Amino acid sequence: ELVESNEAPGYNVTGTTDMNPVAKQIDLVKQVIPDAHKVGIIYSSGEVNSQVQVKLAKAEAKKQGLEVVEKTITNTAEVQQAAQDLASKVDAIYVPTDNTVVSALASVVQAAEDAKIPLIAGEANSVAQGALATYGIDYSKLGYQTGEMAIRILKEGAEPASLPVEAQKDYELTVNTTTLKALGLELPASLKDRAVTIE
Repeated sequence: ELVESNEAPGYNVTGTTDMNPVAKQIDLVKQVIPDAHKVGIIYSSGEVNSQVQVKLAKAEAKKQGLEVVEKTITNTAEVQQAAQDLASKVDAIYVPTDNTVVSALASVVQAAEDAKIPLIAGEANSVAQGALATYGIDYSKLGYQTGEMAIRILKEGAEPASLPVEAQKDYELTVNTTTLKALGLELPASLKDRAVTIE
Protein backbone atom coordinates (compact mmCIF):
# COMPACT_ATOMS: atom_id res chain seq x y z
CA GLU A 1 0.00 0.00 0.00
CA LEU A 2 1.17 3.50 -0.79
CA VAL A 3 -0.67 5.12 2.12
CA GLU A 4 -1.87 4.05 5.57
CA SER A 5 -5.34 5.37 4.73
CA ASN A 6 -6.87 7.86 2.30
CA GLU A 7 -7.79 10.16 5.18
CA ALA A 8 -4.27 10.20 6.71
CA PRO A 9 -1.61 8.92 4.28
CA GLY A 10 1.05 8.77 7.00
CA TYR A 11 3.94 8.74 4.52
CA ASN A 12 5.49 11.42 2.35
CA VAL A 13 2.96 10.69 -0.41
CA THR A 14 -0.59 11.72 -1.26
CA GLY A 15 -2.59 12.48 -4.41
CA THR A 16 -5.87 11.66 -6.06
CA THR A 17 -7.63 8.36 -6.64
CA ASP A 18 -9.42 7.27 -9.81
CA MET A 19 -11.68 4.83 -7.96
CA ASN A 20 -15.05 5.00 -9.64
CA PRO A 21 -17.89 6.48 -7.55
CA VAL A 22 -19.70 3.21 -6.83
CA ALA A 23 -22.24 4.74 -4.40
CA LYS A 24 -23.31 7.37 -6.96
CA GLN A 25 -23.60 4.65 -9.61
CA ILE A 26 -25.87 2.52 -7.40
CA ASP A 27 -27.89 5.66 -6.61
CA LEU A 28 -28.56 5.95 -10.36
CA VAL A 29 -30.65 2.78 -10.15
CA LYS A 30 -33.13 4.50 -7.81
CA GLN A 31 -33.05 7.74 -9.79
CA VAL A 32 -33.90 5.97 -13.05
CA ILE A 33 -36.33 3.44 -11.50
CA PRO A 34 -37.62 4.88 -8.21
CA ASP A 35 -39.62 1.72 -7.37
CA ALA A 36 -36.71 -0.68 -7.99
CA HIS A 37 -36.31 -3.38 -5.33
CA LYS A 38 -33.52 -5.62 -6.62
CA VAL A 39 -30.22 -4.86 -8.32
CA GLY A 40 -28.11 -7.59 -9.85
CA ILE A 41 -24.32 -7.40 -9.85
CA ILE A 42 -22.09 -9.48 -12.13
CA TYR A 43 -18.39 -9.65 -11.35
CA SER A 44 -15.36 -11.89 -11.51
CA SER A 45 -14.59 -13.74 -8.29
CA GLY A 46 -10.88 -13.49 -9.09
CA GLU A 47 -10.62 -9.69 -9.38
CA VAL A 48 -9.83 -8.00 -6.06
CA ASN A 49 -10.75 -4.61 -7.55
CA SER A 50 -14.24 -5.94 -8.26
CA GLN A 51 -14.62 -7.39 -4.77
CA VAL A 52 -13.88 -3.94 -3.31
CA GLN A 53 -16.45 -2.31 -5.62
CA VAL A 54 -19.11 -4.93 -4.85
CA LYS A 55 -18.63 -4.36 -1.11
CA LEU A 56 -19.20 -0.61 -1.67
CA ALA A 57 -22.17 -1.32 -3.95
CA LYS A 58 -23.82 -3.56 -1.36
CA ALA A 59 -23.39 -0.93 1.35
CA GLU A 60 -25.03 1.73 -0.85
CA ALA A 61 -27.78 -0.64 -2.00
CA LYS A 62 -28.67 -1.32 1.63
CA LYS A 63 -28.98 2.44 2.26
CA GLN A 64 -31.23 2.71 -0.79
CA GLY A 65 -33.42 -0.20 0.31
CA LEU A 66 -32.25 -2.34 -2.61
CA GLU A 67 -31.71 -6.07 -2.36
CA VAL A 68 -28.52 -7.22 -4.12
CA VAL A 69 -28.48 -10.41 -6.20
CA GLU A 70 -24.88 -11.40 -7.01
CA LYS A 71 -23.56 -13.53 -9.84
CA THR A 72 -19.87 -14.32 -9.83
CA ILE A 73 -18.08 -15.60 -12.90
CA THR A 74 -14.57 -16.93 -13.46
CA ASN A 75 -14.20 -16.35 -17.22
CA THR A 76 -15.86 -14.54 -20.14
CA ALA A 77 -17.66 -17.70 -21.28
CA GLU A 78 -19.82 -17.57 -18.13
CA VAL A 79 -20.94 -13.94 -18.54
CA GLN A 80 -23.86 -14.51 -20.91
CA GLN A 81 -25.52 -17.17 -18.75
CA ALA A 82 -24.98 -15.11 -15.59
CA ALA A 83 -26.49 -12.02 -17.25
CA GLN A 84 -29.53 -13.93 -18.52
CA ASP A 85 -30.11 -15.53 -15.11
CA LEU A 86 -29.87 -12.16 -13.36
CA ALA A 87 -31.98 -10.21 -15.84
CA SER A 88 -35.04 -12.35 -15.09
CA LYS A 89 -34.77 -11.73 -11.32
CA VAL A 90 -33.85 -8.05 -10.87
CA ASP A 91 -35.00 -4.52 -11.71
CA ALA A 92 -31.54 -3.35 -12.85
CA ILE A 93 -28.02 -4.70 -13.34
CA TYR A 94 -24.77 -3.11 -12.17
CA VAL A 95 -21.39 -4.00 -13.66
CA PRO A 96 -18.32 -2.61 -11.85
CA THR A 97 -15.05 -1.93 -13.66
CA ASP A 98 -14.42 -5.67 -13.93
CA ASN A 99 -12.06 -6.63 -16.77
CA THR A 100 -13.53 -10.10 -17.33
CA VAL A 101 -17.17 -8.96 -17.43
CA VAL A 102 -16.45 -5.81 -19.46
CA SER A 103 -14.65 -7.87 -22.10
CA ALA A 104 -17.95 -9.73 -22.63
CA LEU A 105 -20.20 -6.71 -22.00
CA ALA A 106 -22.22 -7.15 -25.21
CA SER A 107 -23.95 -10.21 -23.71
CA VAL A 108 -24.87 -8.25 -20.54
CA VAL A 109 -26.18 -5.35 -22.65
CA GLN A 110 -28.29 -7.82 -24.67
CA ALA A 111 -29.70 -9.57 -21.57
CA ALA A 112 -30.63 -6.24 -19.96
CA GLU A 113 -32.22 -4.97 -23.17
CA ASP A 114 -34.21 -8.20 -23.67
CA ALA A 115 -35.52 -7.91 -20.09
CA LYS A 116 -36.14 -4.15 -20.53
CA ILE A 117 -34.09 -3.28 -17.46
CA PRO A 118 -31.31 -0.68 -17.10
CA LEU A 119 -27.67 -1.65 -17.01
CA ILE A 120 -25.61 0.76 -14.90
CA ALA A 121 -21.88 0.59 -15.60
CA GLY A 122 -18.67 1.35 -13.75
CA GLU A 123 -17.25 3.57 -16.51
CA ALA A 124 -18.24 5.57 -19.59
CA ASN A 125 -16.76 3.25 -22.21
CA SER A 126 -19.33 0.63 -21.17
CA VAL A 127 -22.08 3.21 -21.75
CA ALA A 128 -20.71 3.74 -25.26
CA GLN A 129 -21.08 -0.03 -25.73
CA GLY A 130 -24.76 0.01 -24.77
CA ALA A 131 -25.05 0.25 -20.97
CA LEU A 132 -27.60 2.88 -19.94
CA ALA A 133 -25.57 5.21 -17.72
CA THR A 134 -22.73 5.84 -15.32
CA TYR A 135 -21.16 8.48 -13.16
CA GLY A 136 -17.53 8.40 -14.18
CA ILE A 137 -14.10 9.90 -13.84
CA ASP A 138 -13.11 12.84 -16.03
CA TYR A 139 -9.34 12.37 -16.17
CA SER A 140 -8.67 15.96 -17.29
CA LYS A 141 -10.50 17.29 -14.22
CA LEU A 142 -8.79 14.74 -11.98
CA GLY A 143 -5.38 15.79 -13.34
CA TYR A 144 -6.20 19.44 -12.65
CA GLN A 145 -7.26 18.57 -9.10
CA THR A 146 -3.98 16.67 -8.60
CA GLY A 147 -2.11 19.77 -9.80
CA GLU A 148 -3.95 21.88 -7.23
CA MET A 149 -2.76 19.47 -4.53
CA ALA A 150 0.81 19.80 -5.78
CA ILE A 151 0.57 23.60 -5.47
CA ARG A 152 -0.61 23.24 -1.86
CA ILE A 153 2.45 21.08 -1.11
CA LEU A 154 5.10 22.94 -3.13
CA LYS A 155 4.00 26.54 -2.62
CA GLU A 156 1.93 26.52 0.55
CA GLY A 157 3.95 24.02 2.59
CA ALA A 158 1.23 21.40 3.09
CA GLU A 159 2.56 18.08 4.44
CA PRO A 160 1.77 15.13 2.11
CA ALA A 161 1.56 12.74 5.08
CA SER A 162 -1.41 14.67 6.50
CA LEU A 163 -3.04 15.72 3.21
CA PRO A 164 -5.91 13.29 2.52
CA VAL A 165 -6.01 11.43 -0.80
CA GLU A 166 -8.80 13.09 -2.79
CA ALA A 167 -11.44 11.59 -5.04
CA GLN A 168 -12.75 13.60 -7.96
CA LYS A 169 -15.08 16.38 -6.81
CA ASP A 170 -17.40 16.44 -9.82
CA TYR A 171 -18.21 13.20 -11.61
CA GLU A 172 -19.51 13.13 -15.16
CA LEU A 173 -22.93 11.58 -15.80
CA THR A 174 -22.89 9.73 -19.13
CA VAL A 175 -26.14 8.40 -20.63
CA ASN A 176 -26.70 6.30 -23.76
CA THR A 177 -29.80 7.85 -25.37
CA THR A 178 -30.30 4.92 -27.78
CA THR A 179 -30.47 2.52 -24.82
CA LEU A 180 -32.75 4.93 -22.95
CA LYS A 181 -35.23 4.90 -25.87
CA ALA A 182 -34.98 1.12 -26.28
CA LEU A 183 -35.95 0.70 -22.61
CA GLY A 184 -38.77 3.24 -22.91
CA LEU A 185 -37.40 5.24 -20.00
CA GLU A 186 -37.35 8.96 -19.34
CA LEU A 187 -34.55 10.60 -17.36
CA PRO A 188 -35.65 12.77 -14.44
CA ALA A 189 -34.99 16.47 -15.07
CA SER A 190 -32.27 16.50 -12.39
CA LEU A 191 -30.26 14.01 -14.45
CA LYS A 192 -31.21 15.27 -17.89
CA ASP A 193 -29.82 18.73 -17.15
CA ARG A 194 -26.32 17.44 -16.37
CA ALA A 195 -26.00 14.39 -18.60
CA VAL A 196 -23.38 13.98 -21.30
CA THR A 197 -25.19 11.90 -23.89
CA ILE A 198 -23.95 9.19 -26.24
CA GLU A 199 -26.10 7.85 -29.08
